[in-house]
Amino acid sequence: MSSAISKQTDADATRRPLSRQAYEDFLYQEAALLDEWRLDEWFALFEAGATYEVPTAGASDEADSHDSLFYIADDYARLGYRVERLKKTGAHSEFPRSICTRLISNVRVLGTTEQGVVLNCKFVTYRSKDNVTHTFFGHHRYVLANDGDAIRIISKRSHLDMSSLRPQGRVSIIL
Repeated sequence: MSSAISKQTDADATRRPLSRQAYEDFLYQEAALLDEWRLDEWFALFEAGATYEVPTAGASDEADSHDSLFYIADDYARLGYRVERLKKTGAHSEFPRSICTRLISNVRVLGTTEQGVVLNCKFVTYRSKDNVTHTFFGHHRYVLANDGDAIRIISKRSHLDMSSLRPQGRVSIIL
């Protein structure tokens, strides 16, 4: 994220921070949509032009997908293709789909940028498939905008606070 985080609250309405509770409710809803495999509804949370990124395990928060390797570096169009692919039987890593449970905690509003409100939270995602359960943990960094009555995702970056992806070896789910 190249823009500096500001503590200003005089930004226009799309960038004015809401209560932490409002953001927590939004994040819980996002997690529920993913756990319930309601991928179209999840994708609808994203603003056109949004990004979804997963840097390599242990990467710094300042890592940039333009000059560093990322597991996932999706722009809005590519994210839409990812959602469509995951819903098809040809997505062998996720057909039949994994059973996932996502836990969100330590939600913090960090400030605002030109794009929106910057939010950080911790996550643990349990993925169970073929009688094996994997655990992914880390922190999400969001830039969110208040679009009238709805919160919209401008960017989501899921940092794995793990030294490697072992024993999983891959990220085939949306974190």
